[in-house]
Amino acid sequence: MFNFFRKKEEEPKNLEEILSRFQNLEKSFAKISKELEDIKLQNKSSIQKIGAIRFNPFKEVGGDQSFSIALLDANDDGVVITSLYTREGNRVYGKPIKNGASEYALSNEEKQAIEKAVGSKIPNPNNQ
Repeated sequence: MFNFFRKKEEEPKNLEEILSRFQNLEKSFAKISKELEDIKLQNKSSIQKIGAIRFNPFKEVGGDQSFSIALLDANDDGVVITSLYTREGNRVYGKPIKNGASEYALSNEEKQAIEKAVGSKIPNPNNQ
């Protein structure tokens, strides 16, 4: 009734057909290898490391509703975003990060978020 397991291609009949199929496989393998290398290069600039710290900047008021979060790529480049929450409002700051450091002054919480991100690693499903 259903032929799910039926082969769509016939078996090679001679050595020439076998060699031709191997050559096609080599070309396909080379193309896939090139695409994989391109993907690896593109992936280096995507967010790969995240570090977040919650804190209370005003000890006498409120809880840990303020935060700093570092979003970094494979080269430890990216951004640290800090949100300072008060009763009167919320302030958000962003600072660029290059090689795990910034040209702007960083608070202790921002430094902690960056250190946490730099120390984090992406889980590798192949190494489980």
